[in-house]
Amino acid sequence: MVLDEINKFYEKFEGEKGIIGLSEKGKPITCFKCGNGKPVVIMQYSIHGREYITAYLALKHIEDFYLNGRKGTIYFLPCVNPDGVEICLKENPLNKANARGVDLNVNFDARWGTGEQNRRKKGYANYIGKYPFSERETKALRDFTLDVMPDATISYHSKGEEIYWYFYQKHADRDLKMAKEVSFVTGYPLVTATSSAGGYKDWCIEKLKIPSLTIEVGGNELSHPIGKEHLDKIYEKNKKVPYAVTESVIWKKNL
Repeated sequence: MVLDEINKFYEKFEGEKGIIGLSEKGKPITCFKCGNGKPVVIMQYSIHGREYITAYLALKHIEDFYLNGRKGTIYFLPCVNPDGVEICLKENPLNKANARGVDLNVNFDARWGTGEQNRRKKGYANYIGKYPFSERETKALRDFTLDVMPDATISYHSKGEEIYWYFYQKHADRDLKMAKEVSFVTGYPLVTATSSAGGYKDWCIEKLKIPSLTIEVGGNELSHPIGKEHLDKIYEKNKKVPYAVTESVIWKKNL
């Protein structure tokens, strides 16, 4: 199981590592630090249970950037929602939510509760929770982000092979420039969604005023959850993303 693979990877990893918090069921949310210096980036994966293919992608990103990173620091969080992944694997393959039925990526304080698909009752997807940051996992990610104060963040999801970069920011040139660089190395188009809210990307853009991207991996022809047999193709399209972000031209003016 992917959670076991993350734990084994954590035990063997020789670089700096730690646990940013615990899930509702007490599972560790692991973190791996690679590189040093500016810019500082957080890359988080598998905040939705059924999207655990992104956790496998994270392990490949960590292996590569730990050995080959040329500039900057990246904190990799392979699985922000371990309970949700377990539910997906053992109970409901379409589950996105955490153990309390909250969709963690609509539980952030960024126009919380205003998304078109938001729900007020717990379930496997789209329930916003009782209030922003009501869940252990979102609190842990919030507190870790505020402690690190990154220059940018990347959130990995599935599926669709597209990149979301916009959340009502007034001066978007800087953010769009980085988004275009990531689009170039992945081949994924940039898209804008004004019907969603309360995501980690949204919170980073609105509250921290930093560029933040959501990258959707895996073609729409694939079914949830995307199997590991598709990992190599996904990684091939995304292997340059950590470098595109840490070596982006935007840092020449903003750091």
